[in-house]
Amino acid sequence: MPSFSESFGMGFDLFWGILTADPALTFGLIVFFGTGLLLVFIIKLIQYNKIKRSGILEIDKMKGSLFEDYLYILLKSKGYVVKKTPVTGDYGADLVLHGNNKKIIVQAKRYKNKVGIKAVQEIAAAKSHYKADECWVITNNYYTKPAKGLATSNDVKLVDRDTLIKWMNEMRKSA
Repeated sequence: MPSFSESFGMGFDLFWGILTADPALTFGLIVFFGTGLLLVFIIKLIQYNKIKRSGILEIDKMKGSLFEDYLYILLKSKGYVVKKTPVTGDYGADLVLHGNNKKIIVQAKRYKNKVGIKAVQEIAAAKSHYKADECWVITNNYYTKPAKGLATSNDVKLVDRDTLIKWMNEMRKSA
């Protein structure tokens, strides 16, 4: 029985033989896959630019996951290295930022109403899990009084609608 590397080598040789047997087939496959990659790149670029140009009224209509994508772009424009956390099992953080020698975790809340105390509790609890230096909650809205109080006592930065709009304007000016 051949080893994995021998089997892989035989498979690659067979594939290469088929691919190079007919130059028209090779050219056709290159054009096909090249066009596909180019289309994916163009679609992603269009989506990126559409998200980046979104105003606060578009953000108010976004789904939560698209709001996270928007914040990803916005925070990158502010100079942070940004990573998205998994959709499930994120321990209360949606984004992880690195910048200014700090690790910052962010919870994104695209809400129709004011953000309550639960969001602050979740991000404060996630801070030690991620070994973060700071934790933020960013919303398109505002915060309840209890949320503000808990944020103050737990050193959680609250970014509300006014600050978000300011950051959005700064991103547009720099673009």
